[in-house]
Amino acid sequence: MFKNFHTIAKTSLVLVYLVIIAGAVVRMTGSGMGCPDWPKCFGHLIPPTDESELQWKPDHVYQKGQVIILNESLQVAKDDFVSGNQLELEHWAPYTKHDYAEFNPWHTWIEFINRLFGALAGLGTLVLAIVSIGYWKKKKSITLLSWLVVFGMGFQAWLGATVVYSVLDPFRITLHMVMALLIVALLLYLVFISKKKRKNYRYNAKTVVFLSIVFGLTLVQIVLGTQVRQFVDEQITEVGEIAKNLWLHQPSMSFYIHRSFSIIVVLFNLYLAYRIYKLNLGLTKINWVLLILLIEIITGMAMFYWDFPFMSQTMHLVLASLLFGVQFYLVLESYNAGRSHKSL
Repeated sequence: MFKNFHTIAKTSLVLVYLVIIAGAVVRMTGSGMGCPDWPKCFGHLIPPTDESELQWKPDHVYQKGQVIILNESLQVAKDDFVSGNQLELEHWAPYTKHDYAEFNPWHTWIEFINRLFGALAGLGTLVLAIVSIGYWKKKKSITLLSWLVVFGMGFQAWLGATVVYSVLDPFRITLHMVMALLIVALLLYLVFISKKKRKNYRYNAKTVVFLSIVFGLTLVQIVLGTQVRQFVDEQITEVGEIAKNLWLHQPSMSFYIHRSFSIIVVLFNLYLAYRIYKLNLGLTKINWVLLILLIEIITGMAMFYWDFPFMSQTMHLVLASLLFGVQFYLVLESYNAGRSHKSL
């Protein structure tokens, strides 16, 4: 049964990462407002594929909550009714969360798929929490943390709704991302503690402390990156999505801080790798850290010097979340080694 829990935990982790990837695609394509309402999409469980589906029609059956676009605004059906030959406004109420009323089928379906992944991840974590009840007597922390993940997913869904209601407020998007990383950390911890067999690693106290510092630097760098992303979002609003060459034409101070701090992050990780190799600690996931860092640097340079080539934004964001996950797992492995090994 413990093996089943471990498998479900890993599956839930993969599903959460799929949500992060889907969210990155949403950002890359500018599809964040593809569904201007929540949890439905234009009032539908399955969103429309053509703008004509959002236009008022005579002799048409409308359901309560269904949305149409009228005079560049969203109108919501107050109740179930059949429309007559003329528009009767008493059946409709203006959407009050925001005044965004545009339809793009590509954006709508990209955002809808993102929400489907979110729902699937939520279902996976719920199954995980239900299974964890069987460990209440044996190890209460597993049950408590599993249900904490479920509540975290619920809070994340609410944050997603506020992002839509705010018409993609940059700060809320950042908070949405940070919450996703917190959920990743919780799931990684559950994956780790439910693993039946763990590799035996050598322990070095100074390296453990240094690894924790490096992980902290990564968190700082991710936060700095979200500030750059906020600046880019503002530039996109000002100059448009097509003018990619202008997004970082006059970068803010946050960009230079983020770029300079990346050098510190790389140097610290290289020194960490050096210590792990020299002391033969066996923490082989440092190789993944170095590879991810290399690709992360390449995508960052591509965005600045080659005007945001296709998928560079998505890869940069996803790689940052993967780097966070791998480093956090390294921290778990190194601290666990300290419990069973003497310091070198």
